[in-house]
Amino acid sequence: MIADVGVVIVAGGAGTRAGGGELKQFRWVAGKPMLLHSVQIFQARADVCMVIVVLPQSVVGDPPPWLFQCDTERLLLSVGGRQRSDSVRNGLEDLSADARIVVIHDAARPLVTEAVIDRVIDAARKGTGAAPGIPAADTLKRVDDNGRVIGTVDRSGLVHVQTPQAFPRDMIERAHADAYAAQVSATDDAALCERLGMPVVVVRGSARGIKITDEADFVRAEALSILRE
Repeated sequence: MIADVGVVIVAGGAGTRAGGGELKQFRWVAGKPMLLHSVQIFQARADVCMVIVVLPQSVVGDPPPWLFQCDTERLLLSVGGRQRSDSVRNGLEDLSADARIVVIHDAARPLVTEAVIDRVIDAARKGTGAAPGIPAADTLKRVDDNGRVIGTVDRSGLVHVQTPQAFPRDMIERAHADAYAAQVSATDDAALCERLGMPVVVVRGSARGIKITDEADFVRAEALSILRE
């Protein structure tokens, strides 16, 4: 198998909403530090040539020692930026020339599955951007600043989008370069491709793909970690 997949793991945030004083991405969940889950699952793949971990500037020079349990030959640390898009762009700049497919993943989603990774990479190899998603199941309301309901949203066709997201390298580099020039940011990388009319598909996500944001999410993640998909 050709190792032509480059992975950018975004772990550059302060994680203040999770509390506890320690950086969220370094806290333990489901038996190991949150960030380590993602690094290890990607480095276990034969098609991955490099994993870039984007860390806050305050720790990138002195990262936690457990990070070096990983394959250091395929591991590179990069410096996070002010916003998520800045961090991703820094990671993209550090990818080796071997990476023709780029996977971007949030460290705050530590329970990503092999099946989801396979699906986004397979789609990207066909020339499109790809993001995993779960169909919206709850009723959706639009509200004003005071919480007053101003409408009910038709949920048909709506999905909750997760990471990892995968792209042909030239596509995601162009999307980020254009967004930087236009001073545009986004909460996910697929949106930057969408604004240029580039094709993006949603593949089946996973209930394990939750994003850990606050303290309650750590409890949810512990429970979901036993779920096999």
